Amino acid sequence: MRVYLDMCCYNRPYDDQSQLKVAMEAESKLHIQNLIKDQMLELIGSYTLDYEVSRNPFEMRKQSITHFIQTHMKGYVGSERADTIKPIAEEIMKNGIKEKDAYHIASAIYAKCEYFISTDKRLLKYKTDKIRLVTPIEFVTETEGED
Repeated sequence: MRVYLDMCCYNRPYDDQSQLKVAMEAESKLHIQNLIKDQMLELIGSYTLDYEVSRNPFEMRKQSITHFIQTHMKGYVGSERADTIKPIAEEIMKNGIKEKDAYHIASAIYAKCEYFISTDKRLLKYKTDKIRLVTPIEFVTETEGED
């Protein structure tokens, strides 16, 4: 199964864990990372994600996230696909989704991911039949027990 994690999902374990929801999302995201490490899931990356990771002001976090993605990524949507991704992203933006988020979703759709995993409540309101947008908790709940 192919999955795409957006930047807020990668950052969730670094957020303040004093709220139960944040702690549960962080734990779920770490579980997803373990599934990726164990090759139970195929991680997809993109040039949009690379750009966002590069803008992380915390050097240790940036290095850790970059290392994980580069080590475990099974597919990549590069900038050479920008002309193909752009019309998909533009269609998504018509639904009020911000440009960078639309390009993340468009990359995941292009790569034929089944799931787009995020902790961004506003982004998760977007619905399409091309990909399932879920929180890390929802992903674990929906896929638990599947082989």
